[in-house]
Amino acid sequence: MIRKAQQGEHSALTAISFRAKSHWDYPESYMQIWQDELTITPDYLDNHLVYVYVENGRPVAYYSLVELLYDQEFSCVTLQQGIWLDHMFVLPERMGQGIGRELFEHCLKVLTDSGAESLLVLADPNASGFYEKMGCTYIDEYPSTIEGRTTPHLEYRLTSVQPA
Repeated sequence: MIRKAQQGEHSALTAISFRAKSHWDYPESYMQIWQDELTITPDYLDNHLVYVYVENGRPVAYYSLVELLYDQEFSCVTLQQGIWLDHMFVLPERMGQGIGRELFEHCLKVLTDSGAESLLVLADPNASGFYEKMGCTYIDEYPSTIEGRTTPHLEYRLTSVQPA
């Protein structure tokens, strides 16, 4: 079941973030650099759209969206105005079982219902193939917060279906 995240779930979502990211065997030094980025706070839940995939009453995956109202610079990179997929994480033991696909399709429905034109993604290099399978188009590479590393920038163009 997919539902909006609830206050008090920030710790569980943070644990999912770290477990999923660690699945790719990144060095501990990378995980330390990503500490703030991967930590979900109560304020984050208040200020962003976050949905969780729940099994047996507990979150096993989630995604979050951030809307930039204007171009913004982060870590010497300019992120364009629009709706960005900030996080999408699935617990490692649940990867490869269709949960990511369900979350992504849910995300597209939320965006379509809101009238959005596109979804912007800075993907972990290990997840880039997933997003391309979901229909995202590769745009280019952005510098990562890890020196000497880049992050794929992708976009999913939403098509509006007008009621008859």
